[in-house]
Amino acid sequence: MMLKFIMSFVLTLAASEKPLTPAHLSVLQRYAELQGLGPDAWEWLAPHRAAQMKTAGRANRAQMEAIRDSLRADRIDVFIAPAENRRKKLLLSDMDATIVIGETLDELAAEAGIGEKISAITARAMRGEIEFRDALRERVAALKGLPAGMMKTVLDKTELSPGAKILIRTMAHHGALCVLVSGGFTFFTGEVAKQCGFHHYHGNVLEIEDGRLTGTVAEPILDKDAKRGFLVDYAAKAGLSLAQTMAVGDGANDLPMLAAAGLGFGWRPKPLLRESLDNCILYGDLTAALYAQGYHAGEFKHGD
Repeated sequence: MMLKFIMSFVLTLAASEKPLTPAHLSVLQRYAELQGLGPDAWEWLAPHRAAQMKTAGRANRAQMEAIRDSLRADRIDVFIAPAENRRKKLLLSDMDATIVIGETLDELAAEAGIGEKISAITARAMRGEIEFRDALRERVAALKGLPAGMMKTVLDKTELSPGAKILIRTMAHHGALCVLVSGGFTFFTGEVAKQCGFHHYHGNVLEIEDGRLTGTVAEPILDKDAKRGFLVDYAAKAGLSLAQTMAVGDGANDLPMLAAAGLGFGWRPKPLLRESLDNCILYGDLTAALYAQGYHAGEFKHGD
């Protein structure tokens, strides 16, 4: 008689402000048992910060939402991932509103005095209401004539998202290839990649003449399809399956990349991502993506 193979998964909890307690773990273990997920014992990844539990089956979307609902008041994130290939060998990440706080194009627009107009277009694009390419061209056109030096002003004000450096440096230290892939601009992606420790970076190019923005973007424009394409290409060149890859992003133009990756995280996700993905970091910092891969806090690389 042939036995049916049941793939094992790992359920991970990661706290933000409030501590993760044995009471949280006990309640969730009981729920998993009632749902027929065949849970194992909990293991701490960081005391009162993160814990993991192996299950015999994958929690479905309704079960994951039930778990999230039970943890919402305490702002605890929950993730599900296959036990096999859990630590990913390739990471692709978005930049704006993911690795960095805010949208660099919106900040440029603010310097030009048209911040509200441009940020409204950005918000619609990130929600998937308008095509990214059209939105990018419209926003950049409005910046025509802006001194190129303003980009340095914005860069100097740009802050990394909490946990960004630790996420990238830890994965790189443990052998993962880390790539920054942004619909933003190479002026910013190059410096942000250097700060965090990415191995490679890609972005769009703002065209400049006589020290001022021309209001145009060089072709080809890096959009949602390009992001997914980079994921597939880098995986193929490294001899990896997509199951061995991970991606992080916040907006609609990240969805194809996140859906194709073996582990896709929505970071403070826009509604489309929140509705589409099993794994979203709603409350904690970006180190939550390390806990979801089974890293213990003692394995984190903090850098300078």
